[in-house]
Amino acid sequence: MTLPPTSPLVFVHLLSGPDHRLGALHWRCEPGRPQALMPWLQAPALAALAAALPCLWDARDVADWPAELGLALQAAGQQVLATPVTVRQAGEPWPAGATWVAGDWYTAPPSKPNVAQAASRQRAMQLLQMVNADADTHELEEVFRHDAALSYQLLRLVNTVSAGHRREISSFGQAILLLGRQQLKRWLNLLLFAARDDDERSAMLMAHVSLRARGMELLAQAAGQDRATQDQAFMTGMLSMLGVLFGQPLVDMLRTIRVPEALHTALVDRGGELGALLGAWEAVERGEPAPLLEHLARLTIEPPAFNALLLDACGWMLQLTRGTPGDGAPA
Repeated sequence: MTLPPTSPLVFVHLLSGPDHRLGALHWRCEPGRPQALMPWLQAPALAALAAALPCLWDARDVADWPAELGLALQAAGQQVLATPVTVRQAGEPWPAGATWVAGDWYTAPPSKPNVAQAASRQRAMQLLQMVNADADTHELEEVFRHDAALSYQLLRLVNTVSAGHRREISSFGQAILLLGRQQLKRWLNLLLFAARDDDERSAMLMAHVSLRARGMELLAQAAGQDRATQDQAFMTGMLSMLGVLFGQPLVDMLRTIRVPEALHTALVDRGGELGALLGAWEAVERGEPAPLLEHLARLTIEPPAFNALLLDACGWMLQLTRGTPGDGAPA
């Protein structure tokens, strides 16, 4: 039996706004002593998130907190909601009068894409296949020449989160040179989920999958795993949502791209260390403390370290999806 930690775990849920994009972060914590949360509440990263978009807490969850914690919430720019957030189910219209809504409505099967959208995503899949097969750079550039929108989206993504580079990346060949093939795989995966005006799900899917991928990468890092495993953790998080994006079984999607055996085992069977990281993050998304504590214990990650990396993952996701200034892409 897993005992409650002294320091509580923190969970976050993504809320969408009326424009179907990320509108707010909805926080809660359990179990443990809330007083131990004070250093986390005072972290500059939490205040930075609140400056970028609303950070919300349910009044019932913080009603019994000591007065000093309430002041810390206020100082960190957090908002306390008197009534629960409305939940939107898949296929339902936007609830009348709602500012934000909860729910995973954006994971529902996609409507039939238009011709341009389908072609663009198929080209992104083609590029990912080619990179996995170590295709020549000129072959990759040729694919991009047939889709100017795809080229623009990739360069926008790379430049948004690559603030550490001395100059803006302005060509696909330059992106390959500066980033390398491993990082290019990362951006191509992100490109598949990039927000599109003709798919109302895509903006929230992008936020969801980028938070999952970065969170899994940080879990691997906190567990002391090497850089290669951290990269694979990121890729596992991205690929795990590929079936949702295309509205097809994930196992069928994996037949179209070559992935390492460790990734395939993690995605299909939740096996190996990558599968354990994916299982841990799925517990985060479900807001389930007991399974998450078990995962963290196996990874030898303490709750305060997890809470800190969750802030980091949210900051990276927000920088990617909203262009919020940050420290740049992970190496």
